[in-house]
Amino acid sequence: MLLSGAEILVEELIHQNVTTVFGYPGGTVLDIYDALYRNCHRIEHIISAHEQGAAHAADGYARVSGKTGVVIATSGPGATNLVTGIANAYLDSVPLVAITGNVAVSLLGRDSFQEVDIVGITQPIVKHSYIVREVDQLEHV
Repeated sequence: MLLSGAEILVEELIHQNVTTVFGYPGGTVLDIYDALYRNCHRIEHIISAHEQGAAHAADGYARVSGKTGVVIATSGPGATNLVTGIANAYLDSVPLVAITGNVAVSLLGRDSFQEVDIVGITQPIVKHSYIVREVDQLEHV
């Protein structure tokens, strides 16, 4: 059985001993949320009222637990709402993984709805950024 990119992502989070993720759902990450729901007995999702709160919650979780904080947000404004929390974690060397959705590959660079260069925006405040255009690229992230 072939797994979707969202299923591979959630399985890898579980494989990396991630037990809790924070986030706010949106259109471009609904497949991830479906995979999280199917695995709710293996990984907990804590929903926030806003993406910024989710980023700060993941940062706080990492500081207190000693584990990596993981936050999920949709594309565009959802992704940019994570920036302050990402910067806060980066500046204090707190392990944080931020996962965002994006527009369809065929729409990249076409000023699509909720398209934003989140890699460019966050480059000064992260160790690594990746854009996954094809499912088979996930193994390299």
